[in-house]
Amino acid sequence: RRKKVKGQREKVSEARVSTTDPEARVIKMPDGGFRPALNAQLAADMDSQVIVGVGVVNQGTDAGQAAPMEEQIAQRSGRHPESYVVDGGYAALQDVVTLARREVTLYAPSRPPTGPVRQRDASLPRPTDAPEVEAWRARMCTEEGKALYRERGASVECVNAQVEQRYGLRQLPVRGLDKALSVLLLVAITHNLLRWIALTG
Repeated sequence: RRKKVKGQREKVSEARVSTTDPEARVIKMPDGGFRPALNAQLAADMDSQVIVGVGVVNQGTDAGQAAPMEEQIAQRSGRHPESYVVDGGYAALQDVVTLARREVTLYAPSRPPTGPVRQRDASLPRPTDAPEVEAWRARMCTEEGKALYRERGASVECVNAQVEQRYGLRQLPVRGLDKALSVLLLVAITHNLLRWIALTG
């Protein structure tokens, strides 16, 4: 409120917190509404559909979560993945740089420019782009990059659908980040056991 100009100070409401889950934050839902919630993150191997990373955060955006999840995958598997395909919301520029320095090839859609240069090609570098970001933008406009990103929907989104439909996790039955993470880890273990049976049977 102190940072706002005089006419806008009155419009800033008092800070509020959920009485049932203080760690939750108001997040935009798929139905367009805003409610207190947590943001669940899953990473899966595209070939086997085995879950290789699980996370829960209380921020409404996925931006900035790509690098921490990749680090978790590297800790679990003992090595960094060669290719890393993520949803468009994860493509924070700092993560693009961080992953490139880990020698991880990132595949995430590059947003087209906005403002007066909105008609410009999405693959063209911006004046402030780091070399790693320039390479990522160019990669995502190649046929190989587009084809690999299209495969994501048939694999990772299938895992998300199974978590919701097959295991019934449409809403977290617990409160707090630690308990929510525990539930997601149990779901991941169940899913991976079923995948192991399917792949070896």
